[in-house]
Amino acid sequence: MSQSALSLLLLVTLSASLTMAIRKDKRAPQTLSRGWGDDITWVQTYEEGLFQAKKSNKPLMVIHHLEDCQYCQALKKAFANSDEIQEMARTSFVMLNLMHETTDKNLSPDGQYVPRIMFVDPSLTVRADITGRYSNRLYTYEPQDLPVLIENMKKALRLIQKEL
Repeated sequence: MSQSALSLLLLVTLSASLTMAIRKDKRAPQTLSRGWGDDITWVQTYEEGLFQAKKSNKPLMVIHHLEDCQYCQALKKAFANSDEIQEMARTSFVMLNLMHETTDKNLSPDGQYVPRIMFVDPSLTVRADITGRYSNRLYTYEPQDLPVLIENMKKALRLIQKEL
């Protein structure tokens, strides 16, 4: 093999290796779902969520979380793997997940902890009466609390039928 052919082969091999290395490091584009459910339509901001809730007459479900929180990650995995939650979220709710606090202090009635899930009805009332099972963090859920979350999602839907 000639020197130029060998150099070309080496260049092609290095190029292919570099391309593979870059592809491995390249992550999939971040979507608004952030792993909570890729088939769900997510709103980008709290304000957009309020607008869509009022317009669609559906409750807004706000999930506060952080990427580096192990409890958030565990809840996210359980949430994303629950067919019942995914179906209700997809069809019956306006969905928002936030990694920062909003200016609406009604969304943190008992503190700014994560994970925290709150519901806002289409009249734009934060439903502080829809709580999880912990008295020290009323709006948190753990993976084993999915049945409670499902019941609370159903409760949010029943309340808009009765009250609005």
